[in-house]
Amino acid sequence: MEYFAQLMSSYIDDESTLRLLFSLIVGLAVFVALASVSVLVKAVSRPMRRRLAGIHSIDADHAARELAHTHRAKSASSFSKSFDHVAKYVAPTNETEVDATRATLIQAGFREEGAFKVFYALKTVSCLVFGALALIVIQYFPEYSANESIMRIGLAAGAGLMLPNFVLSKLAARRSNRVRKGFPDALDLFVVCVESGLGLAATIQRVGNEMEVSHPELAEELSLVTAEMRLGVDRIVALRGLAERTQLDEIKGLVALLDQSARFGTGIAQTLRVYADEFRDKRMQAAEEIAAKIGTKMIFPLTFFIWPSFFVVMVGPAVLGALTAFR
Repeated sequence: MEYFAQLMSSYIDDESTLRLLFSLIVGLAVFVALASVSVLVKAVSRPMRRRLAGIHSIDADHAARELAHTHRAKSASSFSKSFDHVAKYVAPTNETEVDATRATLIQAGFREEGAFKVFYALKTVSCLVFGALALIVIQYFPEYSANESIMRIGLAAGAGLMLPNFVLSKLAARRSNRVRKGFPDALDLFVVCVESGLGLAATIQRVGNEMEVSHPELAEELSLVTAEMRLGVDRIVALRGLAERTQLDEIKGLVALLDQSARFGTGIAQTLRVYADEFRDKRMQAAEEIAAKIGTKMIFPLTFFIWPSFFVVMVGPAVLGALTAFR
């Protein structure tokens, strides 16, 4: 703390301004600490409210998932309310950035109302924590000048500010990959259900129920589509929302084909069968492409790891024998 006060005094000569700035920084740190403690206390002291949130679930098979979703929503809501006053200062006002961030949050599976505020609150806390850690660590390097110390503290704070974005993008990519892996099985189930006489809405609900264990992320997305159609949303609009949430080309192609089928009056079963065959061919071509690249990729481990070991084993004894003979 004394080092930080000396660092500030090297740039600010007025003692009253220095005291005011120091008090503001201490007050901000105390506010963040108290807000974190209040969130933890609320989460621990209200277990009954979290448990009652799952009673309104209609389907008994979805009770556990609804309880977990409600618990996460309650936690995010209470956390976001604690940072409402901070979020309006740190959250962006640019609509493009806001829409992009919300889309990434939805793609990562965070659909709660306060997820946007929580994300920027975490960015603020991460920035302050990284800056504080850099301030603590830099005290062990007295050879740094004041400008160098401030530069390193700023870099650490910037790294803390960008870390949540990196983590969020990785979570979104991982969830999209899981949805992509479950799509071929879901597409085959779509074909089977439609050809057996089920309608599109019933097919989506049945496939979502069947995919809960093997691919829960895709099952969650299909359950959301089913809920939207039950509320009166057009099925094509609900499927377009699925494509926008997942941002997968495979699902976008399926939605486009179903839209054309609804417009021109063609059979859904035939459309799904054709798309399943085309998608199976694309998967085979992608697998063949990966297999064709293996030979090129094996050059580097062969050159740097396997061949040197081979030469040492095969040529090494001959080289040692020749050196012994020349001696």
